[in-house]
Amino acid sequence: MNKRSGIESKQKIMKAAMDVFSRKGYAKANIREIARIAGISIGGVYLYFRNKEELYRNLINERMLDIGNKTETIAGKSQSASEALSHFLSLHVENALKHKEFILLHIREHGFTFGVQEKKNFFRKQRELVERLIQRGIRTGEFRKCNADDMAKVIMGSLRGVILSMALDDDVHITPQMMNEFIFNGLLTPARK
Repeated sequence: MNKRSGIESKQKIMKAAMDVFSRKGYAKANIREIARIAGISIGGVYLYFRNKEELYRNLINERMLDIGNKTETIAGKSQSASEALSHFLSLHVENALKHKEFILLHIREHGFTFGVQEKKNFFRKQRELVERLIQRGIRTGEFRKCNADDMAKVIMGSLRGVILSMALDDDVHITPQMMNEFIFNGLLTPARK
């Protein structure tokens, strides 16, 4: 097998795994169905992943890596800090909307314990990125002076809460625009600020 077909096979497996885990949950998902949907033999799946748990862990890590890379790209672009933070928030909310079933499955079946160290590292890096954006905005005069570390914690806590609410409650529909409105404007009228 050449390197390119190996990468394509692994991508097919990961895509099929996302579909099967999202629909059936971790407990009911099986390698046989993932292989069938990916169009790869069961043995082919085991060339890349030792078992279902490793495949699931890789899927979660891939999702975090993908979002992490996208948010770093957003922050690195030559745009204003407020635009970068707005795009950061939108990316997270849109990702939660796109993968709601997978997030819900993960919470329902694994709670917050599965891959806890990887998640802590991911959210720490995301919080540090938000902190850097806030510091940049303070330097350029876009944002008021504040404790950037504390504000980054508030923003990430709010974002995680919104994502959790969207996953758990069918009647919670939050758009990227709503999240941006909340973070940038809050509830106070201009006269009260």
